[in-house]
Amino acid sequence: MDWIDDSPDIPALPVLTVSELNRMARRALESQLPLLWVEGEVSNFMRAASGHWYFSLKDASAQVRCVMFRGRNQFADFTPANGDHVEIRALPSLYEARGEFQLGAEAIRRAGAGRLYETFLRLKAKLDAEGLFDPAKKRALPRFPRRIGIVTSPQAAALHDVLTALARRMPGLPVILYPTPVQGAGAGAQIAAAIRMAGERAECDVLLVCRGGGSLEDLWAFNDEAVARAIAASPMPVVSGVGHETDFTLADFAADLRAPTPTAAAELASPARQELLQQLGHLARQLQQHVARKQHSDMQRLDYLARRLVHPAEQLRRQQLGVNQLVQRLHHAIRARLTREQLRTARLGQRLVTPLHVIRRERQGLESLGVRAQHAVQAGAMRRQLNLERLASSLAHLNPESVLARGYSIVQLESGAVVQDAATLAAGDRIGIRLHRGRARATVESTAPD
Repeated sequence: MDWIDDSPDIPALPVLTVSELNRMARRALESQLPLLWVEGEVSNFMRAASGHWYFSLKDASAQVRCVMFRGRNQFADFTPANGDHVEIRALPSLYEARGEFQLGAEAIRRAGAGRLYETFLRLKAKLDAEGLFDPAKKRALPRFPRRIGIVTSPQAAALHDVLTALARRMPGLPVILYPTPVQGAGAGAQIAAAIRMAGERAECDVLLVCRGGGSLEDLWAFNDEAVARAIAASPMPVVSGVGHETDFTLADFAADLRAPTPTAAAELASPARQELLQQLGHLARQLQQHVARKQHSDMQRLDYLARRLVHPAEQLRRQQLGVNQLVQRLHHAIRARLTREQLRTARLGQRLVTPLHVIRRERQGLESLGVRAQHAVQAGAMRRQLNLERLASSLAHLNPESVLARGYSIVQLESGAVVQDAATLAAGDRIGIRLHRGRARATVESTAPD
């Protein structure tokens, strides 16, 4: 019989099922190993009925199982075959059902594309060192552009996607197309020329540079140095929508804003008509609520005035509550006014070339409003303090001590009860007499009716 140490000093280890163990292993792998590129030769390639690709990637001494789901492989520009030398961007994981280590491929390219990527990285580092991608130089897009320019091919599917998105979001927004090839020899120079033309003609408020998805070779025109420099030099904000969400080009880094797709670029550059209508409806509801609150406040003030003829102490208490509410409302109003003026100053600062004098004037106005508000609070508090002193003086006239000071006294039994009728006393009763200053004790000799 095996001996089991069940001492309470030794913590018991949990018992896991195989499914739990595999799930923990998968999570550990996915959290520790990042998305990476892996190079190798394709073997055992199989396309399942579901559209997923299953294959192995091997080199001279090892191999690993890989899967590329249909949602990812549909964007590949070729179908791999056994013996192809490829590079895949994949996330290491574990297939829980069989406990097998595998790579979940998100993108695939022929091995030669790696050299293009190295060229891309060198050019990106060069332009970055020159400050071409400096985030401080990025410009904000106009909220309500009057016209939108598009640099793409008239035959590109991306143009249809952009026009569809613009028609959905803001029908009637004018669009100017600057046609150019987006792929092939010399496409980079023509794209740069189209961007410069748009800047020289100054016909639009924002410029979209877009193209649909493709391989690294297909998108290479947007990695042209001339394109990046033309985007950086554009006098109007530029939105880059090249390829799919996982594709990055030098145009993306040089643009003022990068969109994952051409459709997303159109959505970022154009206001949404439906959202504006919703905002307008929201503001209308806020206005109605403000009017209703004002009516309720006025009715409450009327009720308050109708109940003013009450006990002085209650009146003082209500006035104090009113002062507190006024102070809170004043603080809220000051903060709201400050916020509105700050927003107004910010908007004016964006529209003016030299807004410093406007900012100083608005700041002086805000300081003046703060001083006036402080004086108003102090004046209101002083008025209520004088009213409080007047009411306290009225209460002092009703104080019983004032009556005793005029020569009156209070007669009490030994029990402390106040004697109001001589008929309640008898000869020989002990009584106490309270005077304005001090007390006296006496014995009743006789009583007489009033």
